Amino acid sequence: MDFSILGSSNLKVSRVCLGSMTWGLQNNQSDANQQIDFALTQGINFIDTAEMYAVPPSADTYGKTETIIGNWLAANPQRRKDIILATKIAGPGLPWVRDGGPINAAAIVAAVDASLQRLQTDYIDLYQLHWPNRTTPHFGKHWPNQIQPTSLDAADHQAQMLDILQGLQQCVEAGKIRHCGLSDDTPWGINTYLKLSEQHNLPRMVSIQNEFSLLHAKDWPYLIENCVQENVAYLPWSPLAGGLLSGKYANGAIPEGSRWTFMQRNGIFRDTPQAHEAVAAYSEIAAGYGYTPAQLALAWCDQVDGVTSTIIGATSMSQLKEDIAAFAKPLSERAMQDIAEVFNRYPAPY
Repeated sequence: MDFSILGSSNLKVSRVCLGSMTWGLQNNQSDANQQIDFALTQGINFIDTAEMYAVPPSADTYGKTETIIGNWLAANPQRRKDIILATKIAGPGLPWVRDGGPINAAAIVAAVDASLQRLQTDYIDLYQLHWPNRTTPHFGKHWPNQIQPTSLDAADHQAQMLDILQGLQQCVEAGKIRHCGLSDDTPWGINTYLKLSEQHNLPRMVSIQNEFSLLHAKDWPYLIENCVQENVAYLPWSPLAGGLLSGKYANGAIPEGSRWTFMQRNGIFRDTPQAHEAVAAYSEIAAGYGYTPAQLALAWCDQVDGVTSTIIGATSMSQLKEDIAAFAKPLSERAMQDIAEVFNRYPAPY
């Protein structure tokens, strides 16, 4: 397993990050235990979760994933030092989470304490803002020329962000979190937080996790270059586009137990004709080079300049083993060229 430094922090994280959002709905405690145990044997030391999980989010599943991880940590206290544990505070919009209110200093202090209790640990290595106050959940739904209207001006947003940093500072000083980061944010969000941190001597955002894959590469190169230049770790989530790049949803299929069985198909924004055409083309390339479709997509993501660690998730051990193996199979220059040809035909298929 290869490792990278997490942005401006001193944390050395595996190039593969174990995602956990299915634990508590599609996966139970036993499944999660097996996944964590296996990941550790493969050299993975980075686990990502969130107070909002499991997904799809609901009042019934809120906090379940953190609780599952906490149960594993309680049963394996000697392994806590081997894990870089990341979690996230939910942004506004979920009525069962702090009445759907925005992130602020008080919310951060309360949410950190609640996460620590569920995780059964004394500290969180990386504490992230799941999405910013100024956007709705899922930044990937934004399109060119569609910046969401807001009643706040830039100064008001910055005042909110300063308050958030002050809340994070309280948690850092108390030893409850080591570093902080962003999720589903923009270059303006990154740079404003960095500016405020420097001006007020407050914690620096060391990372950002955004959706990124062969089917959703809007951050490339602009936001990712920003991360490289500012020493902010870039952590792709959904590198398989919600499982679409595995090929399992081809020809209208929805395998039993898959994520799409938990949603109405007409509400799945990735389910477009162009996306399926692109997946078919990538699957053909994968077969020609001895990869599964999922492995091709993950190996490509790992080789994008600026990527620090790729967040993967699986509902079965066979999927997890297949996905982890992808990171030991670098793509050849010729394979990358073939992928680029398809990518140029389908740069934004959903």
